[in-house]
Amino acid sequence: MEWEISLSRQAGKFVAKNHLSDEFVTALVSKVIRKFFGESVSVDVKRLSGVWAGYYRVRSGKIRVIFSFDAEKRRAFVEVIDYRGDVYK
Repeated sequence: MEWEISLSRQAGKFVAKNHLSDEFVTALVSKVIRKFFGESVSVDVKRLSGVWAGYYRVRSGKIRVIFSFDAEKRRAFVEVIDYRGDVYK
């Protein structure tokens, strides 16, 4: 299952600033995609509402990754990556 996972400019800056690898983000999003397609994967994911309706949040420690995906086109777009207190602002 080959998916295209792309990052927004803000997400790319957060990854670079905090010395994270791109694999960190792609691994989290890949786990969520596998969970949605029926695999038994342990991941903390939540569908968002309000301003962020249509997006999902995945949690890894204090870091939150907000993304959307299109199953038909096999694409995921990471909109925001930030720490817990700042991600929803």
